[in-house]
Amino acid sequence: MFIINSQYLHILTLYVNKKEFSPKYLMFRGKVLYLHHKTINNNLKNKDPMATKRKANAAFMKPLTPSAILAEVVGSKPLPRTEVVKKMWAYIKKNKLQDEKNRRNINADDKLKAIFGGKKMVNMFEMTKLVSKHLS
Repeated sequence: MFIINSQYLHILTLYVNKKEFSPKYLMFRGKVLYLHHKTINNNLKNKDPMATKRKANAAFMKPLTPSAILAEVVGSKPLPRTEVVKKMWAYIKKNKLQDEKNRRNINADDKLKAIFGGKKMVNMFEMTKLVSKHLS
């Protein structure tokens, strides 16, 4: 015997799928499960935990216009921030600009040096920070 709480709620919702469900115990795989009535009934009213899906952040999906320097690498059309980073990585991999020893580092060519503020090498986390300065 053990007490069931909200972490086991998804098991119950798969088998029950009723809001009126409120027994004192339930047999599950040969074991007696004691249920917290309030937890189950409240969670069933709110939402199905198996159906929840994460929403995309609207700030990341807003199209931004790249500067003239950044437009040489990603194009001049307004793009969401996520697409700009994808195109930057495509450019880096196409021109083999990732450091061989430490793959987090990016060796800048002439176009990327202008974007990175004259730095010869930046890490991938610093790259996104430097690229965001060229988006408006």
